[in-house]
Amino acid sequence: MAIGLVGPLGAGKTLFVRGLAEGLGHPGELVTSPTFVICQEYRTPGAPVLAHLDLYRVASEAELEATGFLDLLAPGVVLAVEWADRLPGALPPERIGVCFAPAGPEERELRLEARGVAAARVVGRLAERVEASPWA
Repeated sequence: MAIGLVGPLGAGKTLFVRGLAEGLGHPGELVTSPTFVICQEYRTPGAPVLAHLDLYRVASEAELEATGFLDLLAPGVVLAVEWADRLPGALPPERIGVCFAPAGPEERELRLEARGVAAARVVGRLAERVEASPWA
C-alpha cells in the first residue's frame, strides 16, 4: 500500500512515518528523514517491509525510477512517500493520501484521502479506531 504524505516543511510527515513504523512492528526510533538518501527501508522479522521515501530532492520520475522505486511497489511493502505532491504521477493509483496542515503551535490537522477499494478499507478501519479512541 502506498501512502502519499503532503505538507509544509516541519508539518510532521517523518513523525507520522515513525508512528506508522511502530504500528507495523518496526522500532520507531530508527526512523529518520530520508531527504538526503531518498529511500530508507525498514525490515523487521514478522513485520511488513516499510519503505520511506522523500521526493523533496527528486527532480523527475526518471530520477525516481533510477533509485529502484518500481521494485518497492511489490505486494507486502508499505510505501510512505514524503512530498508526494512533487511527483504525483509516480504513485500507484491505489493509495492513501495524507495532507498535513498546521492547526496551532503543537497541533496538526490531517486529512486522509483513499484512492481505490483497498485504500478505502484501510482508511475506514482507521476512522473506526479513531472514533472509538478516548481522543475523539
